[in-house]
Amino acid sequence: MDTYEEALSWIHGRLRTGIKPGLSRMEWMMERLGHPERRLKAVHIGGTNGKGSTTAMLRSILSEAGYEVGTFTSPYIEQFNERISINGRPISDEEVTGLAQKIRGLADEMEEMAFGGPSEFEIITAMSLYYFACVRPVDIVLFEVGLGGRLDSTNIIHPVLSIITTIGKDHIQFLGDTLAEIAFEKAGIIKNGVPVMTAVEQPEALDIIERVAKEKKASLYLRGREFSGTWLSSTEHGEQFEFQSPFSTRGPIETSLAGLHQVNNAALAIMAADYLRTFYAFFIEDEHVEKGLGNIHWPGRFETLYECPLIIADGAHNEEGISALVKTINQRFPDRNITILFAAMKDKPLDGMIQQLKGVAHQLYLAPFDFPRAAQSEEYEPYTDEKSDIVQDYQKQIKRFQKNGKGTDVFIITGSLYFISTVKKEIKTPGFFSENV
Repeated sequence: MDTYEEALSWIHGRLRTGIKPGLSRMEWMMERLGHPERRLKAVHIGGTNGKGSTTAMLRSILSEAGYEVGTFTSPYIEQFNERISINGRPISDEEVTGLAQKIRGLADEMEEMAFGGPSEFEIITAMSLYYFACVRPVDIVLFEVGLGGRLDSTNIIHPVLSIITTIGKDHIQFLGDTLAEIAFEKAGIIKNGVPVMTAVEQPEALDIIERVAKEKKASLYLRGREFSGTWLSSTEHGEQFEFQSPFSTRGPIETSLAGLHQVNNAALAIMAADYLRTFYAFFIEDEHVEKGLGNIHWPGRFETLYECPLIIADGAHNEEGISALVKTINQRFPDRNITILFAAMKDKPLDGMIQQLKGVAHQLYLAPFDFPRAAQSEEYEPYTDEKSDIVQDYQKQIKRFQKNGKGTDVFIITGSLYFISTVKKEIKTPGFFSENV
Protein backbone atom coordinates (compact mmCIF):
# COMPACT_ATOMS: atom_id res chain seq x y z
CA MET A 1 0.00 0.00 0.00
CA ASP A 2 2.00 2.97 -1.28
CA THR A 3 -0.56 5.52 -2.50
CA TYR A 4 -3.55 7.40 -1.15
CA GLU A 5 -5.82 5.65 -3.64
CA GLU A 6 -4.60 2.25 -2.48
CA ALA A 7 -5.13 3.26 1.15
CA LEU A 8 -8.72 4.35 0.51
CA SER A 9 -9.40 1.20 -1.48
CA TRP A 10 -8.21 -0.94 1.42
CA ILE A 11 -10.16 1.05 4.03
CA HIS A 12 -13.41 1.03 2.04
CA GLY A 13 -12.88 -2.63 1.21
CA ARG A 14 -13.49 -3.35 4.88
CA LEU A 15 -17.15 -2.45 4.33
CA ARG A 16 -17.68 -6.10 3.39
CA THR A 17 -17.21 -7.02 7.05
CA GLY A 18 -20.34 -4.98 7.89
CA ILE A 19 -21.05 -3.41 11.27
CA LYS A 20 -19.33 -5.31 14.09
CA PRO A 21 -20.51 -4.06 17.51
CA GLY A 22 -18.24 -4.62 20.48
CA LEU A 23 -14.95 -3.28 21.81
CA SER A 24 -12.74 -6.41 21.83
CA ARG A 25 -11.06 -5.58 18.50
CA MET A 26 -10.53 -1.95 19.50
CA GLU A 27 -9.05 -2.98 22.86
CA TRP A 28 -6.59 -5.31 21.12
CA MET A 29 -5.53 -2.63 18.61
CA MET A 30 -5.14 0.00 21.34
CA GLU A 31 -2.87 -2.29 23.36
CA ARG A 32 -0.69 -2.97 20.31
CA LEU A 33 -0.50 0.77 19.56
CA GLY A 34 0.56 1.65 23.11
CA HIS A 35 -2.87 2.84 24.26
CA PRO A 36 -3.12 6.18 22.43
CA GLU A 37 -6.70 6.58 23.72
CA ARG A 38 -5.30 7.12 27.22
CA ARG A 39 -3.23 10.13 26.17
CA LEU A 40 -6.12 12.25 24.88
CA LYS A 41 -8.28 14.93 26.45
CA ALA A 42 -11.57 14.25 24.71
CA VAL A 43 -15.27 15.08 24.53
CA HIS A 44 -17.55 12.23 23.43
CA ILE A 45 -20.63 13.29 21.44
CA GLY A 46 -23.50 10.88 20.78
CA GLY A 47 -27.22 11.02 20.03
CA THR A 48 -29.56 10.38 17.13
CA ASN A 49 -29.51 13.82 15.48
CA GLY A 50 -27.39 16.90 15.99
CA LYS A 51 -24.06 15.17 16.72
CA GLY A 52 -22.30 16.71 13.73
CA SER A 53 -23.64 20.23 14.23
CA THR A 54 -22.89 20.20 17.97
CA THR A 55 -19.37 18.92 17.28
CA ALA A 56 -18.82 21.63 14.65
CA MET A 57 -20.09 24.38 16.96
CA LEU A 58 -17.95 23.31 19.92
CA ARG A 59 -14.93 22.94 17.64
CA SER A 60 -15.49 26.43 16.25
CA ILE A 61 -15.75 27.99 19.74
CA LEU A 62 -12.58 26.26 20.95
CA SER A 63 -10.70 27.14 17.76
CA GLU A 64 -11.64 30.81 18.16
CA ALA A 65 -10.20 30.61 21.67
CA GLY A 66 -6.88 29.56 20.16
CA TYR A 67 -6.94 25.82 20.87
CA GLU A 68 -5.86 23.05 18.54
CA VAL A 69 -9.01 20.97 18.23
CA GLY A 70 -9.10 17.53 16.66
CA THR A 71 -12.39 16.11 15.40
CA PHE A 72 -13.44 12.63 14.39
CA THR A 73 -16.74 12.70 12.49
CA SER A 74 -18.81 10.65 10.05
CA PRO A 75 -19.78 10.35 7.32
CA TYR A 76 -17.73 12.66 5.13
CA ILE A 77 -19.44 15.00 2.65
CA GLU A 78 -16.81 15.92 0.08
CA GLN A 79 -13.59 14.11 0.97
CA PHE A 80 -12.74 11.09 3.14
CA ASN A 81 -10.01 13.06 4.92
CA GLU A 82 -12.69 15.26 6.56
CA ARG A 83 -13.32 12.49 9.06
CA ILE A 84 -10.05 13.27 10.83
CA SER A 85 -9.52 17.03 11.03
CA ILE A 86 -7.76 19.70 13.06
CA ASN A 87 -9.54 23.03 13.50
CA GLY A 88 -11.80 22.06 10.61
CA ARG A 89 -8.94 21.27 8.23
CA PRO A 90 -8.84 17.65 7.00
CA ILE A 91 -5.60 15.72 7.33
CA SER A 92 -3.49 15.29 4.18
CA ASP A 93 -3.56 12.42 1.70
CA GLU A 94 -0.07 11.47 2.84
CA GLU A 95 -1.19 11.30 6.46
CA VAL A 96 -4.16 9.10 5.54
CA THR A 97 -1.80 6.77 3.68
CA GLY A 98 0.65 6.60 6.59
CA LEU A 99 -2.10 5.88 9.09
CA ALA A 100 -3.59 3.14 6.91
CA GLN A 101 -0.16 1.55 6.61
CA LYS A 102 0.20 1.65 10.40
CA ILE A 103 -3.14 -0.07 11.03
CA ARG A 104 -3.07 -2.57 8.17
CA GLY A 105 -0.45 -4.77 9.80
CA LEU A 106 -2.65 -5.06 12.87
CA ALA A 107 -5.74 -5.77 10.77
CA ASP A 108 -3.94 -8.57 8.95
CA GLU A 109 -2.96 -10.16 12.27
CA MET A 110 -6.53 -9.91 13.53
CA GLU A 111 -7.89 -11.86 10.56
CA GLU A 112 -6.33 -14.97 12.11
CA MET A 113 -7.83 -14.35 15.54
CA ALA A 114 -11.15 -15.50 16.98
CA PHE A 115 -12.78 -12.04 16.89
CA GLY A 116 -11.77 -11.52 13.24
CA GLY A 117 -10.54 -8.46 11.39
CA PRO A 118 -11.71 -4.94 12.15
CA SER A 119 -14.56 -3.17 10.36
CA GLU A 120 -14.06 -0.06 8.26
CA PHE A 121 -15.26 2.15 11.09
CA GLU A 122 -12.98 0.46 13.63
CA ILE A 123 -10.00 1.02 11.34
CA ILE A 124 -10.78 4.72 10.89
CA THR A 125 -11.38 5.12 14.64
CA ALA A 126 -7.99 3.52 15.38
CA MET A 127 -6.36 5.77 12.77
CA SER A 128 -7.80 8.87 14.44
CA LEU A 129 -6.77 7.83 17.95
CA TYR A 130 -3.21 7.09 16.87
CA TYR A 131 -3.03 10.32 14.85
CA PHE A 132 -4.18 12.66 17.62
CA ALA A 133 -2.09 10.95 20.29
CA CYS A 134 1.11 10.08 18.46
CA VAL A 135 1.37 11.88 15.11
CA ARG A 136 -0.19 15.30 15.64
CA PRO A 137 -1.06 15.88 19.31
CA VAL A 138 -3.76 18.49 19.91
CA ASP A 139 -5.23 20.29 22.93
CA ILE A 140 -8.55 18.42 22.82
CA VAL A 141 -10.36 15.95 20.56
CA LEU A 142 -14.09 15.82 19.84
CA PHE A 143 -15.18 12.27 19.03
CA GLU A 144 -18.53 11.78 17.31
CA VAL A 145 -20.15 8.41 17.97
CA GLY A 146 -20.67 6.29 14.86
CA LEU A 147 -23.63 4.08 15.81
CA GLY A 148 -25.39 3.86 19.17
CA GLY A 149 -22.74 4.33 21.83
CA ARG A 150 -22.39 1.41 24.23
CA LEU A 151 -20.73 -0.90 21.69
CA ASP A 152 -19.44 1.77 19.30
CA SER A 153 -15.71 1.72 18.60
CA THR A 154 -15.33 5.31 19.83
CA ASN A 155 -16.41 4.14 23.30
CA ILE A 156 -12.84 3.02 23.88
CA ILE A 157 -12.03 6.58 25.02
CA HIS A 158 -12.39 7.96 28.55
CA PRO A 159 -13.54 11.56 27.96
CA VAL A 160 -13.63 14.56 30.25
CA LEU A 161 -17.21 15.20 29.15
CA SER A 162 -19.99 13.30 27.34
CA ILE A 163 -22.85 14.80 25.31
CA ILE A 164 -26.02 13.03 24.20
CA THR A 165 -27.82 15.38 21.82
CA THR A 166 -31.22 13.80 21.09
CA ILE A 167 -32.88 10.39 21.00
CA GLY A 168 -34.97 9.24 18.04
CA LYS A 169 -35.86 6.06 16.20
CA ASP A 170 -32.98 5.35 13.84
CA HIS A 171 -30.88 2.22 13.21
CA ILE A 172 -33.55 0.23 15.04
CA GLN A 173 -32.22 -3.04 13.60
CA PHE A 174 -29.11 -2.50 15.74
CA LEU A 175 -30.30 -0.36 18.65
CA GLY A 176 -33.84 -1.55 19.40
CA ASP A 177 -37.42 -0.69 18.51
CA THR A 178 -38.27 1.60 21.44
CA LEU A 179 -36.91 4.94 22.59
CA ALA A 180 -35.97 3.33 25.92
CA GLU A 181 -33.89 0.64 24.19
CA ILE A 182 -32.19 3.21 21.95
CA ALA A 183 -31.54 5.50 24.93
CA PHE A 184 -29.88 2.60 26.77
CA GLU A 185 -27.43 2.15 23.89
CA LYS A 186 -26.77 5.90 23.62
CA ALA A 187 -26.29 6.17 27.39
CA GLY A 188 -23.52 3.61 27.08
CA ILE A 189 -21.06 6.46 26.53
CA ILE A 190 -21.67 7.75 30.07
CA LYS A 191 -18.57 6.98 32.14
CA ASN A 192 -18.04 6.73 35.87
CA GLY A 193 -17.76 10.23 37.33
CA VAL A 194 -17.72 11.94 33.91
CA PRO A 195 -20.39 14.66 33.50
CA VAL A 196 -22.98 14.26 30.73
CA MET A 197 -25.04 16.92 28.97
CA THR A 198 -28.18 16.27 26.99
CA ALA A 199 -31.10 17.88 25.16
CA VAL A 200 -33.19 14.68 25.21
CA GLU A 201 -36.85 15.44 25.92
CA GLN A 202 -38.92 12.22 25.73
CA PRO A 203 -39.62 10.95 29.28
CA GLU A 204 -39.02 7.27 28.42
CA ALA A 205 -35.59 8.10 26.97
CA LEU A 206 -34.65 10.65 29.60
CA ASP A 207 -35.51 8.21 32.40
CA ILE A 208 -32.87 5.81 31.08
CA ILE A 209 -30.22 8.52 30.78
CA GLU A 210 -30.95 9.79 34.29
CA ARG A 211 -30.79 6.26 35.70
CA VAL A 212 -27.46 5.45 34.02
CA ALA A 213 -25.98 8.81 35.05
CA LYS A 214 -27.00 8.14 38.66
CA GLU A 215 -25.53 4.63 38.57
CA LYS A 216 -22.26 6.00 37.16
CA LYS A 217 -22.22 8.96 39.59
CA ALA A 218 -22.04 11.24 36.57
CA SER A 219 -23.40 14.76 36.94
CA LEU A 220 -26.25 15.32 34.48
CA TYR A 221 -26.83 18.71 32.84
CA LEU A 222 -30.24 18.75 31.15
CA ARG A 223 -31.39 21.39 28.68
CA GLY A 224 -34.50 22.99 30.09
CA ARG A 225 -33.38 22.34 33.64
CA GLU A 226 -29.69 23.17 34.24
CA PHE A 227 -29.30 25.21 31.06
CA SER A 228 -31.46 26.62 28.28
CA GLY A 229 -31.33 28.04 24.77
CA THR A 230 -34.32 30.26 24.00
CA TRP A 231 -35.00 31.10 20.37
CA LEU A 232 -35.53 34.81 19.66
CA SER A 233 -35.67 35.22 15.88
CA SER A 234 -34.36 34.01 12.54
CA THR A 235 -31.63 35.98 10.82
CA GLU A 236 -30.70 35.92 7.14
CA HIS A 237 -28.49 32.86 7.51
CA GLY A 238 -29.13 31.49 10.99
CA GLU A 239 -30.89 31.84 14.34
CA GLN A 240 -30.70 34.29 17.24
CA PHE A 241 -31.20 33.08 20.80
CA GLU A 242 -30.46 33.59 24.49
CA PHE A 243 -28.50 31.15 26.66
CA GLN A 244 -28.58 30.57 30.40
CA SER A 245 -26.70 28.13 32.63
CA PRO A 246 -25.16 27.99 36.11
CA PHE A 247 -21.96 29.28 34.52
CA SER A 248 -23.10 32.11 32.23
CA THR A 249 -25.93 34.15 30.74
CA ARG A 250 -25.54 35.15 27.11
CA GLY A 251 -27.65 36.85 24.51
CA PRO A 252 -28.78 37.75 22.14
CA ILE A 253 -26.31 35.47 20.37
CA GLU A 254 -26.42 34.18 16.81
CA THR A 255 -25.51 30.91 15.12
CA SER A 256 -24.97 30.86 11.38
CA LEU A 257 -26.62 27.43 11.09
CA ALA A 258 -30.32 27.69 10.18
CA GLY A 259 -33.16 25.86 11.89
CA LEU A 260 -34.81 26.00 15.30
CA HIS A 261 -33.13 22.69 16.20
CA GLN A 262 -29.74 24.39 15.83
CA VAL A 263 -30.53 26.49 18.91
CA ASN A 264 -30.57 23.26 20.95
CA ASN A 265 -27.27 22.18 19.40
CA ALA A 266 -25.74 25.60 20.06
CA ALA A 267 -26.91 25.50 23.69
CA LEU A 268 -25.17 22.14 24.14
CA ALA A 269 -21.97 23.50 22.59
CA ILE A 270 -21.98 26.60 24.82
CA MET A 271 -22.69 24.50 27.90
CA ALA A 272 -19.77 22.22 27.04
CA ALA A 273 -17.47 25.21 26.47
CA ASP A 274 -18.55 26.75 29.78
CA TYR A 275 -17.84 23.45 31.54
CA LEU A 276 -14.35 23.21 30.03
CA ARG A 277 -13.67 26.80 31.05
CA THR A 278 -14.92 26.32 34.62
CA PHE A 279 -13.45 22.91 35.45
CA TYR A 280 -10.52 22.49 33.04
CA ALA A 281 -9.21 26.08 32.90
CA PHE A 282 -9.87 26.55 29.20
CA PHE A 283 -9.55 30.24 28.43
CA ILE A 284 -12.83 30.94 26.61
CA GLU A 285 -14.24 34.47 26.51
CA ASP A 286 -17.60 35.78 25.30
CA GLU A 287 -16.15 36.88 21.96
CA HIS A 288 -14.84 33.36 21.29
CA VAL A 289 -18.35 31.95 21.74
CA GLU A 290 -19.94 34.67 19.61
CA LYS A 291 -17.41 34.38 16.77
CA GLY A 292 -17.34 30.60 16.96
CA LEU A 293 -21.09 30.29 16.54
CA GLY A 294 -21.42 33.20 14.13
CA ASN A 295 -18.80 32.03 11.64
CA ILE A 296 -19.56 28.33 11.54
CA HIS A 297 -20.02 26.41 8.28
CA TRP A 298 -21.09 22.77 8.43
CA PRO A 299 -21.60 21.08 5.04
CA GLY A 300 -24.94 19.43 4.31
CA ARG A 301 -26.88 21.16 7.08
CA PHE A 302 -29.42 23.44 5.36
CA GLU A 303 -26.52 24.45 3.14
CA THR A 304 -27.03 26.79 0.21
CA LEU A 305 -25.56 25.25 -2.96
CA TYR A 306 -26.91 27.85 -5.39
CA GLU A 307 -28.21 31.34 -4.63
CA CYS A 308 -30.75 32.21 -7.33
CA PRO A 309 -32.86 30.24 -7.75
CA LEU A 310 -32.21 28.88 -4.28
CA ILE A 311 -30.90 25.31 -4.05
CA ILE A 312 -30.38 23.92 -0.53
CA ALA A 313 -28.89 20.62 0.69
CA ASP A 314 -29.88 19.18 4.05
CA GLY A 315 -28.68 15.83 5.36
CA ALA A 316 -31.85 14.91 7.29
CA HIS A 317 -31.94 11.11 7.15
CA ASN A 318 -34.55 9.89 9.63
CA GLU A 319 -38.04 10.89 10.77
CA GLU A 320 -36.84 13.29 13.46
CA GLY A 321 -34.39 14.93 11.07
CA ILE A 322 -37.06 15.35 8.40
CA SER A 323 -39.42 16.80 11.02
CA ALA A 324 -36.79 19.43 11.91
CA LEU A 325 -36.28 20.18 8.21
CA VAL A 326 -40.02 20.62 7.62
CA LYS A 327 -40.23 23.06 10.55
CA THR A 328 -37.32 25.04 9.11
CA ILE A 329 -38.96 25.15 5.65
CA ASN A 330 -42.26 26.36 7.13
CA GLN A 331 -40.46 28.92 9.26
CA ARG A 332 -38.24 30.35 6.52
CA PHE A 333 -40.27 29.87 3.35
CA PRO A 334 -43.96 29.97 4.32
CA ASP A 335 -45.14 31.40 0.98
CA ARG A 336 -42.56 29.99 -1.42
CA ASN A 337 -42.91 27.28 -4.07
CA ILE A 338 -41.00 24.28 -2.69
CA THR A 339 -39.55 21.46 -4.80
CA ILE A 340 -37.89 18.59 -2.93
CA LEU A 341 -35.49 15.97 -4.28
CA PHE A 342 -35.42 13.03 -1.87
CA ALA A 343 -33.15 10.00 -1.74
CA ALA A 344 -32.67 7.75 1.28
CA MET A 345 -31.37 4.40 2.41
CA LYS A 346 -33.86 1.56 1.99
CA ASP A 347 -33.61 0.58 5.66
CA LYS A 348 -34.94 3.98 6.77
CA PRO A 349 -38.63 4.64 7.64
CA LEU A 350 -39.48 5.86 4.16
CA ASP A 351 -43.19 6.20 4.83
CA GLY A 352 -42.83 8.56 7.77
CA MET A 353 -40.17 10.63 6.03
CA ILE A 354 -41.96 10.95 2.68
CA GLN A 355 -45.37 11.72 4.18
CA GLN A 356 -43.88 14.62 6.15
CA LEU A 357 -42.24 16.02 3.02
CA LYS A 358 -45.48 15.73 1.05
CA GLY A 359 -47.03 18.11 3.55
CA VAL A 360 -44.63 20.91 2.60
CA ALA A 361 -43.58 20.18 -1.00
CA HIS A 362 -45.40 21.45 -4.08
CA GLN A 363 -43.41 18.87 -6.08
CA LEU A 364 -41.57 15.88 -4.62
CA TYR A 365 -39.05 13.86 -6.65
CA LEU A 366 -38.04 10.44 -5.32
CA ALA A 367 -34.60 9.54 -6.58
CA PRO A 368 -32.83 6.16 -6.75
CA PHE A 369 -29.05 6.62 -6.77
CA ASP A 370 -25.94 4.48 -6.99
CA PHE A 371 -25.17 3.41 -3.42
CA PRO A 372 -25.26 -0.10 -1.93
CA ARG A 373 -28.05 0.59 0.60
CA ALA A 374 -29.95 3.25 -1.37
CA ALA A 375 -33.71 2.85 -1.89
CA GLN A 376 -34.59 2.10 -5.51
CA SER A 377 -37.69 2.57 -7.66
CA GLU A 378 -39.55 -0.42 -6.20
CA GLU A 379 -39.26 1.04 -2.67
CA TYR A 380 -40.56 4.42 -3.85
CA GLU A 381 -43.41 3.11 -6.02
CA PRO A 382 -46.06 3.11 -3.23
CA TYR A 383 -45.51 6.85 -2.64
CA THR A 384 -46.08 8.21 -6.15
CA ASP A 385 -49.10 10.44 -6.78
CA GLU A 386 -50.02 13.63 -8.62
CA LYS A 387 -47.24 15.65 -6.97
CA SER A 388 -44.75 12.89 -6.13
CA ASP A 389 -42.80 11.14 -8.88
CA ILE A 390 -39.82 8.82 -9.25
CA VAL A 391 -36.93 10.32 -11.26
CA GLN A 392 -34.15 8.17 -12.65
CA ASP A 393 -32.07 11.15 -13.78
CA TYR A 394 -32.09 13.40 -10.73
CA GLN A 395 -29.25 15.51 -12.15
CA LYS A 396 -31.58 16.65 -14.93
CA GLN A 397 -34.11 17.88 -12.34
CA ILE A 398 -31.45 19.93 -10.57
CA LYS A 399 -30.24 21.48 -13.84
CA ARG A 400 -33.79 22.14 -15.01
CA PHE A 401 -34.64 23.95 -11.78
CA GLN A 402 -31.47 26.04 -11.95
CA LYS A 403 -32.36 27.07 -15.50
CA ASN A 404 -36.11 27.61 -15.16
CA GLY A 405 -36.75 28.25 -11.45
CA LYS A 406 -38.08 31.64 -10.41
CA GLY A 407 -36.44 33.85 -7.83
CA THR A 408 -39.00 32.90 -5.20
CA ASP A 409 -38.75 29.13 -5.86
CA VAL A 410 -36.79 26.84 -3.53
CA PHE A 411 -35.25 23.45 -4.41
CA ILE A 412 -34.28 21.27 -1.43
CA ILE A 413 -32.15 18.12 -1.67
CA THR A 414 -32.46 15.79 1.32
CA GLY A 415 -32.87 12.24 2.69
CA SER A 416 -29.29 11.05 3.10
CA LEU A 417 -25.86 12.50 3.85
CA TYR A 418 -24.49 9.98 1.34
CA PHE A 419 -26.81 11.44 -1.32
CA ILE A 420 -25.84 15.00 -0.37
CA SER A 421 -22.17 14.02 -0.71
CA THR A 422 -22.80 12.59 -4.19
CA VAL A 423 -24.81 15.60 -5.38
CA LYS A 424 -22.29 18.14 -4.07
CA LYS A 425 -19.48 16.46 -5.98
CA GLU A 426 -21.58 16.43 -9.17
CA ILE A 427 -22.63 20.07 -8.89
CA LYS A 428 -18.99 21.10 -8.41
CA THR A 429 -18.03 19.39 -11.67
CA PRO A 430 -17.02 22.13 -14.15
CA GLY A 431 -19.83 22.81 -16.60
CA PHE A 432 -22.51 20.99 -14.61
CA PHE A 433 -25.08 23.78 -14.98
CA SER A 434 -24.03 24.75 -18.49
CA GLU A 435 -25.09 21.43 -20.01
CA ASN A 436 -28.33 21.38 -21.97
CA VAL A 437 -31.34 19.67 -20.37
